[in-house]
Amino acid sequence: MNNSVISPEAGMQCIACGRVRRVSQEHLGRRLKCKCGNIAVAQEQDLIPLSARPSRSSSTKQTQAETENEHSPFPDDQLAVIESLRDSFREITTQLSTVIVGQQAVIEEVLISIFCRGHVLLTGVPGLAKTLLIDSISKVLDLDFRRIQFTPDLMPADITGTEVLQEDRTTGTRNFQFVQGPIFSNMVLADEINRAPPKTQSALLEAMQERHVTVAGQTMELPKPFFVMATQNPIEQEGTYPLPEAQLDRFLFNCVVDYPEAADEFQIIKQATSGHTPKLSRLLNAEQIQKLQEAVRNVPAADHVITYARDLVQATRPGGGSAPGFIKEMVGWGAGPRAGIALSIAAKARAVLHGRLHATTSDVASVALPVLRHRIVTTFHAEAAGVQRDDVIRKLIEVIRPQKPRA
Repeated sequence: MNNSVISPEAGMQCIACGRVRRVSQEHLGRRLKCKCGNIAVAQEQDLIPLSARPSRSSSTKQTQAETENEHSPFPDDQLAVIESLRDSFREITTQLSTVIVGQQAVIEEVLISIFCRGHVLLTGVPGLAKTLLIDSISKVLDLDFRRIQFTPDLMPADITGTEVLQEDRTTGTRNFQFVQGPIFSNMVLADEINRAPPKTQSALLEAMQERHVTVAGQTMELPKPFFVMATQNPIEQEGTYPLPEAQLDRFLFNCVVDYPEAADEFQIIKQATSGHTPKLSRLLNAEQIQKLQEAVRNVPAADHVITYARDLVQATRPGGGSAPGFIKEMVGWGAGPRAGIALSIAAKARAVLHGRLHATTSDVASVALPVLRHRIVTTFHAEAAGVQRDDVIRKLIEVIRPQKPRA
């Protein structure tokens, strides 16, 4: 290619955040990473003259608005709620850091799920503070918390509750009274959920989707807000009952809790073997959380952001025309429409927590892993080649690029 084709004043604009960086001849065909984390291949047709780049002040306005609306899309009362959510997120993470060392990404994902009114599946080996994390969050948010240890002999009535025959000592009459199970709580920790048989696991399905339970023909509403936080061990699979796809799809996120870094593990050991007893303050309550959940749903997302979420989901389906070649080879079943909804609402929550009043394509890409990793099924060929679901999703994010917003 002739070097004269590219002007020394040429640049490439990030379609996720709007930043423009200088590009030279040697950059063509290479993958360039923006400060926002977006990765794109430098191509000649995408270059723009730097002289055409808007001023820094106007560029900042466009990045923050992205929908070309310079005014706040919220009324004053909802704007105050959004700002309080952003401030509360900082305070919550600060307090949790005194109890949970590291795991910042997992903490953010769990909080995003809570503010999206979604359920979370935590996958990790024992001893990584999964139970401690959920318990600490329930204290900071001032929510009722119940823990259910799933075992092979656990029955559905042990979760939802049952009717008990009781006698009135004054009249001598007997009648059945319903005794609520641990599901009647704001935050329910289903510890090692894959240890219980499918009949017991299915007792959670109605609660997770409809947020009520039906016992003896009577439907009873669950407290609001209501979240199921389930954990499972990815190593010991003997004697377990893998969750069916219908139940997995009810979880907004599948968060992988990995081993801590060396510095974090040092701090964990030091903190656990000392007299360190951190105290957590109550920062929010149930009513405030419900208001924040409504405010998150009102966060605007431009059409090209929703289109990007749709394109990612459709590209996971090997039978679809938009699926890349490696998807048809590595994926047996792709994600359903609920995945696109999860990508969009989670992107809105992440945008607010990071101080923005609108969702961007970079927000969608950032939540793609926890949203999609439990919604796709890899083929035997992928397993034989050692390709994990996360590897497939990361490659998919590189291949499926967001469309440029309409002028």
